[in-house]
Amino acid sequence: MSKPYTIGITGGSGSGKTFFLQGLSAMFKPEDICLISQDNYYKPRNQQPVDENGVQNFDLPVSIDREAFLIDLLKIKSGQNVLKKEYTFNNPNAEPKLLEFKSAPIIIVEGLFVQFFEEIEKELDLRIFIEAKDHVKLGRRIKRDQVERGYDLDDVLYRYQYHVMPIYESQIEPLKHQADLVIPNNSNFTRALDVLANYLRSKVGALAN
Repeated sequence: MSKPYTIGITGGSGSGKTFFLQGLSAMFKPEDICLISQDNYYKPRNQQPVDENGVQNFDLPVSIDREAFLIDLLKIKSGQNVLKKEYTFNNPNAEPKLLEFKSAPIIIVEGLFVQFFEEIEKELDLRIFIEAKDHVKLGRRIKRDQVERGYDLDDVLYRYQYHVMPIYESQIEPLKHQADLVIPNNSNFTRALDVLANYLRSKVGALAN
């Protein structure tokens, strides 16, 4: 089996990473691409750090089980399939699924810290940073956290001001300058998606030969 081509996609919360991945995966056959998200590697709620006001902070590197994240990525790269229980962000109305990550010619690793974690970053062949203006990211975050994760507005705004933005400005945004591609996503990324998809199709073809 040829070595898979591994892509890391990062960016701030609300930048549109998940939407970008959905658009990209729709342009390939399921057997050609494997998506693995950092979101499914959060530590249990009772292991999350709390801030000075007693609010749990899910936006720190220590919030992620980075060892399990790396182990599963290496398994997938070696040709193994991985089963992982979905993380539902403590939403009582969401029933977690059992996810199966199947090895494929193209592996995409997505999350806030895929470039920050050195052991993950060195497994990447291509580093992509998705960026958006702060007010755009906040609007997306409000919509996502209220609808999909069941958080109230005050909670969303508090976390954005005291958790999300400080870690983005200090540890995530600086990594943009080390990325291979920076894709703006204030409105849409259709052209960038087409360019990347064509490039990856050439990679799939090369790996098949």
